[in-house]
Amino acid sequence: MGVLTLVQALAGFSIIVIAVLIPLEGETGSAAAPLSEGKSSLSDWLIESIISGLPDAVIALDRDGRIVAGNAAAQKIVLPLVRGTPLSLVLRNPDVIEAVRRVATRGRAERVEFYERTPLDRWTEAHVVPIALPETMAGERELVILTLHDLTPLRRAEEVRADFVANASHELRTPLASLSGFIETLQGPARDDVEARERFLGIMKEQATRMARLIDDLLSLSRVELKENVRPEQKIDLVAVVRQVADSLQPLAQERNIVIKIDCPSEPLTVYGDHDELIRVFENLIDNALKYGVGGKRVDIALVRASKDEASVTVRDYGPGIASEHLPRLTERFYRVDVRESRAQGGTGLGLALVKHIVNRHRGKLAIDSAPGEGASFTVRLPLAI
Repeated sequence: MGVLTLVQALAGFSIIVIAVLIPLEGETGSAAAPLSEGKSSLSDWLIESIISGLPDAVIALDRDGRIVAGNAAAQKIVLPLVRGTPLSLVLRNPDVIEAVRRVATRGRAERVEFYERTPLDRWTEAHVVPIALPETMAGERELVILTLHDLTPLRRAEEVRADFVANASHELRTPLASLSGFIETLQGPARDDVEARERFLGIMKEQATRMARLIDDLLSLSRVELKENVRPEQKIDLVAVVRQVADSLQPLAQERNIVIKIDCPSEPLTVYGDHDELIRVFENLIDNALKYGVGGKRVDIALVRASKDEASVTVRDYGPGIASEHLPRLTERFYRVDVRESRAQGGTGLGLALVKHIVNRHRGKLAIDSAPGEGASFTVRLPLAI
């Protein structure tokens, strides 16, 4: 690509409508992000005015790699920009500096991706494009435009997807390996062993049930994420939902010798919600309390009108509790405090992730409070339908 005009160079990154306003005598312009030092010409001021409103970081350089202008977004990414200083003093990445040198020499645009570890992990895409200012902008002048685009959210999303696929594959591989091994055993050495067959079939049923739960949670999580930005519009009584869930889990509570106590107001707590999704939220929270708080022999559920426009539901157990370092990660997919215990209880590692996404869809908040030996409290706050 040959030398471009300024507008042509930037048009590849954004759709731009440019209006350059020359301040009247006695007025000052505030649109551009002025650099720290250095003498500026009319053309420098015009360049700053043009790039000031762009969302990506943009730095204009002369052919020797010295800074001519920069916008506010650039000031946030690199060290403070000083007009007339070399780019290498504010952006210490040799690949980008070398790309600027080549573009200034050859007049062809280049693209560079680079990764920085400090102060935080960050991936950045740099576009380096040659431009030529028209004669009306202080004579013919050749510059280089450097545009920096933050790729960090995209890269982190890719990492999350990769981790999700790896974790899901691992979770499915374990029961599949068990099923395959038991089938081979029943077809071979245990072909005529009635006692072994009955025992193995019981284990195989448990593993198949575990896979079915995992697939069901994966599908539910996918459905919720697809419509997470669409707020439900149906009016739901939270008191009725929680009572329904508690009644359905009474057999599990009796089996584990746990008492479920519900404290709720006499009047309804009405929210805008999806009935099945709210059922899923409180099934997960109460089921977890019954499974992992079994030592406390008691689960308390409190429903209150927390404020004039918000309802609160707290599920508290009196079990062993959770160490503080685990609390921020509890809603991550497949994160478990105790992997062996979770699998023994039939957990998939997706329950609290599903709760978080459903609560987000309902424009609510999820709070977790726990300490070792003091049980755990999970509080869901939802806006009331007023």
